[in-house]
Amino acid sequence: MPTPHLTTLFVSDIHLHPSRPLTARLFGEFLAGPAAQAGALYILGDLFDAWAGDDDLGDAFNAGVCAALKRLAEAGRRVFFIPGNRDFLVADRFAAATGATLLADETVVDIHGVPTLLLHGDTLCTDDRAYQDFRAMVRARAWQEEFLAQPLAVRRAEIASLRERSEAGKRVKPQALMDVNETAVQQAYAAHQVTRMIHGHTHRQARHRHGSFERWVLPDWDASGGALLCDESGCRWLAFPTRVGAG
Repeated sequence: MPTPHLTTLFVSDIHLHPSRPLTARLFGEFLAGPAAQAGALYILGDLFDAWAGDDDLGDAFNAGVCAALKRLAEAGRRVFFIPGNRDFLVADRFAAATGATLLADETVVDIHGVPTLLLHGDTLCTDDRAYQDFRAMVRARAWQEEFLAQPLAVRRAEIASLRERSEAGKRVKPQALMDVNETAVQQAYAAHQVTRMIHGHTHRQARHRHGSFERWVLPDWDASGGALLCDESGCRWLAFPTRVGAG
């Protein structure tokens, strides 16, 4: 068994929302169990199904999730967060409410002696040009300033509309279009001079070997949940016995 506090956990694509109470309960159990025994927890994006801005902390559900993370941090566990495509608007108030350190997408971290590239993963899906154009638009400071200047209720409605259109678009897109591009993966290895990469986003849990390189794709929590555990001996999957289901 790994020594407590000498392990590092990675999760992504949890998609927390009040309409999914079983997922929220499982995440709470994860924070109170495996995460409480680890030295650090990295959340690689899409913790929430949507985040309309840091004034979304006024929502009771969101505040409860953030408070649970804050308790973990106050207990001495290091918590890190890379925004995903659904919660890229998290900012300083979110960091203060959770005790998490916000990291930039494509950050290299020494994980038990191995320089490791951490990212949400959507930047690797370069074949989907429509998505990449959309991503560039909403990540621009001017767009975000204009969007955040709107009332919270208007922002939530706009996000819901965007999400509905996105889901409709996914149903007609080829599956391969929404997966990573191998050239983009190799370019990321070369640009950051690493041999290990960990990301989420695609919902296609796997460990890929690229010659001497390895790439871990984190599972989503829409069906069952799961995490990646790393220590000095390497990385391995941490599966959950409880099924989340659709709720």
